[in-house]
Amino acid sequence: MSTTRVLYIAQEITPYLPEGEISCICRNLPQAIQEKGKEIRTFMPRFGCVNERRNQLHEVIRLSGMNLIIDDTDHPLIIKVASIQSARMQVYFIDNDDFFQRRYTIADENGEFEDNEDRSIFFVRGVLETVKKLRWTPDIIHCHGWMTALTPLYIKKTFSQDPFFRNSKLVYSVYADDFQVPFSNRFGEKVITDGVTEEDVKQLIGKEISFEELSKFAIEYSDAAIIGSENINENIKKFIENSNKPFLPFQSQDAYIDAYNNFYDKLMESEL
Repeated sequence: MSTTRVLYIAQEITPYLPEGEISCICRNLPQAIQEKGKEIRTFMPRFGCVNERRNQLHEVIRLSGMNLIIDDTDHPLIIKVASIQSARMQVYFIDNDDFFQRRYTIADENGEFEDNEDRSIFFVRGVLETVKKLRWTPDIIHCHGWMTALTPLYIKKTFSQDPFFRNSKLVYSVYADDFQVPFSNRFGEKVITDGVTEEDVKQLIGKEISFEELSKFAIEYSDAAIIGSENINENIKKFIENSNKPFLPFQSQDAYIDAYNNFYDKLMESEL
């Protein structure tokens, strides 16, 4: 039996960003799952506050060089990598001068960035194109944080006929990391790309999109969901519970690793 491969797409990971709920889970979970015998790959955005020298990031030339078109504008995709030596774990970073050079993550002293929706699209598409270049086919793709919310859509639509991702199972974790400024009423248009039609994103078209709406959209296209924070938006929680998809309730800090690992195993055994 082949080794299960788990791809982690993370909005944040410590020590590259400060410790928080998502960043700590996305640091400790991949290591623990790897130690349990699964193969892992981990991706996050290369926010401008990530100290490249201290963390020894370096560009992977063979993976960089592609351009992604977001809202009719070309954006070069730059891939960097660093190692967490104590965990024997590499972290790949999605970088671009237009989106990730500023010295903040999601917001600065003036509020949330207006282009967060574009940054999200670029990040997700950049991860998936890079994973293909790595020729590493994931069995499970586990998304953490709203910046990863478009992953299930692109896997199920853009890559629906691609044997590379055809059997990958999507797990979406919802956290209490709500953004406050809705995405613009052009977000739905921007999401459309090869394999994605207006019909696929009809609930996003022509209106501003809240955290709740984006989360529900991600869950609709996912195969399973995890409640990552103890207190998440109640409407999203009910949506997960009524979705008829496999889901995992919130797990305490001392229990989540084993619970997630068992959840992965059950997904691999199921016929979704």
